[in-house]
Amino acid sequence: MSRHHEFTAATGIPVYFCDPGRPWQRGSNENTNGLLRQYFPKGTSLANHTREVLAVAASQLNDRPRKVLGWESPLQRLHQLANA
Repeated sequence: MSRHHEFTAATGIPVYFCDPGRPWQRGSNENTNGLLRQYFPKGTSLANHTREVLAVAASQLNDRPRKVLGWESPLQRLHQLANA
């Protein structure tokens, strides 16, 4: 993220940095961490899993509807934004 200014200039999307030690500012991130714990308990090294296992977990999470997205999945929202 050291080049976040370039990203913002290229996309028009501002980058937001949360304050350290304030997890409530990162609600979606904290929720995703909780969902990841269903697949990989805290302290688990992802190096112990195959790419296929990681891909399955990522696919399932990206296909899971989210309240914050109006019950669309992240994948659905990405497709909408990419085709806009």
